[in-house]
Amino acid sequence: MRRSFRFARQLLSALQYQEHNCSVSLLKRQQTLLVDGNCTTSICRAINSVDTNRFLSPKLIISRALSTEAAKISNGDVNRGGPLVEYERKIAAGELVDGDSCQVGTLRELQRLYDEIVESADTCKLDRYAASDKSGRSRWLWSRFLPQSSYSPVKGLYLYGGVGTGKTMLMDLFFNQLPCNWRKKRIHFHDFMLNVHSRLQKHKGVADPLEVVAGEISDEAILLCLDEFMVTDVADALILNRLFRHLFSNGIILVATSNRAPDNLYEGGLQRDLFLPFIATLKERCVVHEIGSLVDYRKMTSAEQGFYFVGKDLSGLLKLKFQELVGEQTAGPQEVEVVMGRTLQVPLGADGCAYFSFEELCDKPLGAADYFGLFKNFHTLALEGVPIFGLHNRTAAYRFVTLVDVMYENRARLLCTAEGSPLELFRKVVTVSDAKQMAPRTSTRSRRNDDSDLCVDNELGFAKDRTISRLTEMNSKEYLEHHAAILTEKQLLQEDVNANAVLGMGGYLLL
Repeated sequence: MRRSFRFARQLLSALQYQEHNCSVSLLKRQQTLLVDGNCTTSICRAINSVDTNRFLSPKLIISRALSTEAAKISNGDVNRGGPLVEYERKIAAGELVDGDSCQVGTLRELQRLYDEIVESADTCKLDRYAASDKSGRSRWLWSRFLPQSSYSPVKGLYLYGGVGTGKTMLMDLFFNQLPCNWRKKRIHFHDFMLNVHSRLQKHKGVADPLEVVAGEISDEAILLCLDEFMVTDVADALILNRLFRHLFSNGIILVATSNRAPDNLYEGGLQRDLFLPFIATLKERCVVHEIGSLVDYRKMTSAEQGFYFVGKDLSGLLKLKFQELVGEQTAGPQEVEVVMGRTLQVPLGADGCAYFSFEELCDKPLGAADYFGLFKNFHTLALEGVPIFGLHNRTAAYRFVTLVDVMYENRARLLCTAEGSPLELFRKVVTVSDAKQMAPRTSTRSRRNDDSDLCVDNELGFAKDRTISRLTEMNSKEYLEHHAAILTEKQLLQEDVNANAVLGMGGYLLL
């Protein structure tokens, strides 16, 4: 019996060694394609096209100080890729320009992570097809013969810093350098949590649904990139600790971006003591790195070219602009699906454009799920009557912040009328520390005649800077050109799909 067991282990070790060599060879070939830019499939062309536009839109700037370092890496190993090498290529191609040296350290961290992941790709079971061989029924047998590690040998990365410092762009630069066939996923944090809640609903009644959900997520992706990590909902806060404990034990590698340092997540939230273990786990499994730039690159765009109209009684102008975009099509009420069987009523919609009043979209009990559902069906939103935010409409302000986040993530176009500029919309929203500097009494939420509508709210006070920054960029020439390029790309892809469908039907009829 012992001889049989020893023979089985030797056989499995030999197979594993052969599989490792094949995986390394395949990985080198894929990296060569990525570095040389010779990916010729239609999927790669589409990805590269959209990716280039993403970097061109907000003129996010990285320092030339990395140029020499990136060149050394590229010359030292022709098969080596990574964010530094891609950065150098984009500099040479004129897609990025010289600028902020504060992002240099972040690129070094991302390159370090890239190198560690590539080196440990086989151990981490990142290859989608190699991992599938050990899934399902065979997983139990493999687990009996092969040693299992609880956590990934590679620590993730948690990037945080001020608004508009390039966190998302840098993470995408890293993510897109990794092979397409790896188990990786890049998703906005709002969308990720909606997906988690949807899965929990599906597994209701199971002894530990979070363990099942974590198993599903880690089967789909070992590298998980979450953009805009921000915890404001008590339901999210209460499940994050157990969810990520399961995910990390399944070997997940987390890369996240946030405006908040880990210790400041969910600050002042309900039952925060139950959330604190998650912060400890996050700091244990991720390298925490701050992007210290004080520059907001979203505001370094061309002069306003968009459809942000300040003033009252401008609904007629907004409807005129909306009709110009719709063209000859007739706008009418529509209904779109969101999640778990829910639907959202659109007052007016046509040709990918939707028209709402602020009250219909932000004063009703709607959330991120509804907004994601909306922008899966529409690429342009006309929003009438955005008010000045204060204590009296704090809940609507939270919804507006979420709406802008979802729009920005989907690169949607905004037409709106508002009572003030983006900065003026949030001038009455302050953090506790800001309120103390203004007047000691306001920090205790007491009211004074001159500050009766002052909204003292830490989460909203931090989130407003991101919203102001994004509204500014969404009104710029670069953003609107990027939006138009994405629409053109989608139309061309759809035309290709339609043409292929017609050709396929023609062949079927000939047969």
